[in-house]
Amino acid sequence: MSFIDIILLAVALAMDCFTVSIVSGLTSQNSKLHEPWLYRMAFLFGCFQAFMPLLGWLGIIHFQTYIEAYDHWIAFGLLAFIGGKMIWESFGDDEEQHFNPRRLHTQLLLAIATSIDALAVGISFACTGYTMLSQLTLPIILIGVVSFLFSIMGYHVGRHFGKTITKRIKPELIGGLILIAIGIKILIL
Repeated sequence: MSFIDIILLAVALAMDCFTVSIVSGLTSQNSKLHEPWLYRMAFLFGCFQAFMPLLGWLGIIHFQTYIEAYDHWIAFGLLAFIGGKMIWESFGDDEEQHFNPRRLHTQLLLAIATSIDALAVGISFACTGYTMLSQLTLPIILIGVVSFLFSIMGYHVGRHFGKTITKRIKPELIGGLILIAIGIKILIL
């Protein structure tokens, strides 16, 4: 994958964090602008988004020799599935979630839930030629940093413009389209 592909992948993975953070901002309309729980939540999102691809890569790298002939199809399938799921969810009902994003327990659950897709991306890394742990350093750092920044940005967007923006722009739709495009590129090349 090129550097641009990795950035686009990081942005696509961060869309779930961005969306959850918008909801957190919507539910925190009366709180202070820079509360410590916001940075803890963003940090957890970034860490989980960075750790899950590593976990997926570690889980599959030992079986690489058995799947080399069709690994590009696996990578495409995983990215297309995740992207399709994100697109499907973008057209679902916008239910306002009743949760308290300030609680550590809630933040941990949200961090796990938003990073499951990143586990499959780690599998696709193994299928696209990432054979050494050192090759994953840049993608993992970028995924973590982008998720952290998008989480903070999403909170502020939700706090200030949430209801208006989410009616016009669907972050899951954009993220899903990016993942499918990367999958198609892997399949073609």
